[in-house]
Amino acid sequence: MENRRLILGLTGGIGTGKSTVAAEFKNLGICIVNADEGSRAVVEPGKPALSKIASQFGDQIILSDGSLDRAALREIIFNNASNKQWLEELLHPIIRDWIVERLNDADSPYVILESPLLLETDQHELVDTTLLIDLPIELQLERAGTRDANNANQIQRIIDSQMSRKQKISKADWIFDNSGEKAMISLRINQLHEKFLTLAQSFQTKNSL
Repeated sequence: MENRRLILGLTGGIGTGKSTVAAEFKNLGICIVNADEGSRAVVEPGKPALSKIASQFGDQIILSDGSLDRAALREIIFNNASNKQWLEELLHPIIRDWIVERLNDADSPYVILESPLLLETDQHELVDTTLLIDLPIELQLERAGTRDANNANQIQRIIDSQMSRKQKISKADWIFDNSGEKAMISLRINQLHEKFLTLAQSFQTKNSL
C-alpha cells in the first residue's frame, strides 16, 4: 500500500444501510472505494475472470448481452460449498488488487473501503480501523426485503452465509446503530467524520515520523 492515509473499513450485512452511510461520507468529501463495484468490474465482458467462470459453470451463467448472470451464479454457489470456495479463490485476489489500486489513488483526508465482506475476507488487512453498520436481524430482514423485493428465505440465506452479527460487533472498532431515525443519520455521520478527521491527522503524523 503506497497511500498512508487512514483507511476506514465500512461494513455491515444486507439491508443495514451501508450505502446510505457511505453516501453521507461522500457528501463530506471522503473518497469511497466500493468493493461491490470491484466485484462487478472484474467480471465484465472480456475480462479473464468471466471466461474462467463460464468454463467452470457453463454458458448458462452468461446473459444474452455477454454479461454475468449474477442471480444464476448466486444459486450455484449457495447450493454448493465447493463451488463457492472455487469462486472465492478466483475472485478475491483480483478484487483485492482492484481495491488497492483505488485506495492508493484516493486524495481525501481519509479513505473508506465499503465492503459487505470486509471481515469475512482478507480485505480487513487493508484497513486501519473498522466501522460496522449494525441492525437487529429482524429489522435487517425487513429493510432488505423492502429494498430488494427478495423473499425472506433468500435474504436469510445471505445472512447465514456471512459472519454472525455477534462476531462482527466483536471485531469492529466503531459501531453505528442504524435502527434510529433516518433524519438523524446526517448529524450522526458528521459527528463521526470529525472524529475520523482527528484520527486521520494523528495517523499521518505518526506515519511521517
